[in-house]
Amino acid sequence: MPRFPLRALPLAVALLCASARGAPAQERPTLSITAPSTDQLTRTGPVVIASRMLSGRKLQELLASGFPARLHFTVELWSVGTWSSDLERIVEWDVVVRWLAVERAYDVTQMVSDRPFSLGRFTQLSDAEAAVARPVRAQIVAFASRRRFFYQATLSVEALSVTDLDEVERWLRGELRPAVRGERNPGTVIGRGIRTLASRLLGGERREYEERTGVFEVRTADGRR
Repeated sequence: MPRFPLRALPLAVALLCASARGAPAQERPTLSITAPSTDQLTRTGPVVIASRMLSGRKLQELLASGFPARLHFTVELWSVGTWSSDLERIVEWDVVVRWLAVERAYDVTQMVSDRPFSLGRFTQLSDAEAAVARPVRAQIVAFASRRRFFYQATLSVEALSVTDLDEVERWLRGELRPAVRGERNPGTVIGRGIRTLASRLLGGERREYEERTGVFEVRTADGRR
């Protein structure tokens, strides 16, 4: 067995380190939520950004095989009390990404007020991922109170099973509108409906992300809480 010359060891280590530094770092999925400025807290909601959510070979292989990816967003407003925090308001929406084999394009659709809203069709997965990553201002606002608040964003990413494909098509065509009662947690058509189906995950391909803002106070125009 040939021996590795000791005098070459420092050079080999140096080359290995240089190679590691030169290799691009694998960017990971990132969820962020940013609260409005202090003077806008009672007028507008926080901004949510979900970056690089279509990364990962397994999810990309499922997309290429025709299985839609569903991204379910939840944004909650919590009030902070002396002993506990209370959920005050909640809003939800969904984004569905599909590979259209005939058109050889990725279709990105968001559900807005129980209706599908196209974010575009893209030949490159990176462009579809950028559409998913566009900033979204959640339609949820804080209110003046003696308590303090924080926003929390949760995102679940899952690949839907073959048994759900027909239902997804019907939602996107606007043919399926399940009746829902109550206003506290309205959700969206695709969010409510898919959760009522036997949605099975393929190979456990499900990811969950959670992020929150810092704690803030909401004051009235005269400066009182």
